[in-house]
Amino acid sequence: MLKMNQLSKVYRTHMIETHALRGFDIHVREGEFVAVTGPSGSGKTTFLNIAGLLEEFSDGEYLLDGVSVRGLDDNARSRLRNEKIGFIFQGFNLIPDLNLFDNVDVPLRYRGFGAAERKQRIEHALGRVGLLSRMKHYPSELSGGQQQRVAIARALAGSPRLLLADEPTGNLDSLMARGVMELLEEIHAQGTTIVMVTHDPELAARAQRNVHIIDGQVTDLDDAPRLGADVMPSSATVPAN
Repeated sequence: MLKMNQLSKVYRTHMIETHALRGFDIHVREGEFVAVTGPSGSGKTTFLNIAGLLEEFSDGEYLLDGVSVRGLDDNARSRLRNEKIGFIFQGFNLIPDLNLFDNVDVPLRYRGFGAAERKQRIEHALGRVGLLSRMKHYPSELSGGQQQRVAIARALAGSPRLLLADEPTGNLDSLMARGVMELLEEIHAQGTTIVMVTHDPELAARAQRNVHIIDGQVTDLDDAPRLGADVMPSSATVPAN
């Protein structure tokens, strides 16, 4: 589903060259739930941005669902991103002046779906996260956990093959965080591939597989089965010292 080989990302100014990713190898298979951990500044956010086609990489190869993204123009990248990927952010990113229905509707309008299909997708997505009865409410009328559920519904409405979650429980208390994690597990069980960046070791331990990033490289990969998941072979490369 997502495969990066010897990927690198270099940020350059007129005086400084910063290697955010170097020799980065990872393979996330379709249907996996992978947690990505690592210290601040390790390259997790850069990896997620590149995976989500929000940033370009400097060198190497990235295949998304078998399609090489290297050299794609902005329109092609946007089309691939909209067709394949859903995003969940730590900050929810809901529009306060829109109700839940309209918040979920925004990205569907960009994709050009007709009104009838959008309505069906919105109601189905809000139903999946348990908020269909509140679709006319506004974000300010919801708890933090409910707002994150709306953000998840917004991502699901586009029927993504790959769900990228950036610290999805970072702004929530422990009870709300567990509820959101349980929802992500349900979504994964229904066949969606999930890559989740988190600092929380308890949440990472609930994923099917853990990838650890440090200094822009994959340095540790735990393939042990979790929560009854099948054992899946590793394909991440541990860089030589």
